[in-house]
Amino acid sequence: MQIGIFAKTFAASGALASLEAVRRAGYDVAQFNMAVLGGPSMPEPIKQAQCEEIAAASSESGVAIAAISGTYNMIHPDAALRADGLARLATLMSAAPLMGTRLVTLCTGTRHPADQWAYHPDNASAAAWSDLLTEMAKAASLAEQCGVDLGIEPELANVVSSAKLARKLIVELASPRVRIVLDPANLFETASTTEARAIVERAVDMLADRIVMAHAKDRRADGFAAAGAGIIDFGHFVRSLRHAGFDGPLVTHGLSEAEAPAVAAFLRRVVAEEIAA
Repeated sequence: MQIGIFAKTFAASGALASLEAVRRAGYDVAQFNMAVLGGPSMPEPIKQAQCEEIAAASSESGVAIAAISGTYNMIHPDAALRADGLARLATLMSAAPLMGTRLVTLCTGTRHPADQWAYHPDNASAAAWSDLLTEMAKAASLAEQCGVDLGIEPELANVVSSAKLARKLIVELASPRVRIVLDPANLFETASTTEARAIVERAVDMLADRIVMAHAKDRRADGFAAAGAGIIDFGHFVRSLRHAGFDGPLVTHGLSEAEAPAVAAFLRRVVAEEIAA
């Protein structure tokens, strides 16, 4: 299980400077974001020289690119914005293998018109689900053409708000390109440690065959926190993942640059203890 972090956690700009910062903080892999190069997260177009810069930086720094962010609001109420997002996603998917990764992470979206990470009551509507199926089918077809996988993440504020709905999407789309990024902190808002363990374990069991990446941030009563600073039992999370056969990247985010080295050490210790057990 490789320990990773979002590249955009660090203030350094440029692919090499960013990935060297990742390595210095104690991480093996990075979830990359095109914003690290100084532009938008989903630029249109992406130049071949940019792909070569990222691939070369990965090789020189020794930090593998575990995934690249392709998030846009897949169920935005404005169809024109969805179409623009899909076009940019297509560009990113075609470029991703040249950068050194075949996993593109997505945001299943919200009806909130201004914030793709904010809850909206219409997320639970039949129309929102229908729009998601339509958008995901297009994305999955493009992913097949590009030879990449799509990582979706159950998040309370998005239309795929639970492991159950993630499984529903997998079944209804019937595309092998749809994979799961599982973050335990996104599965509940308030719970005891015991309740949180049960929620996380059920999610891992339900999605085991599709989990391609795990995320590591924590939960406190006042919101998200850096891994190790909240109620999530990361030893239990890692144990559940290992029992499910997962040995991919465990990628942290939602932390400051200053917190990054301590979180790397914490996650390495958790993984080492579970392997030794």
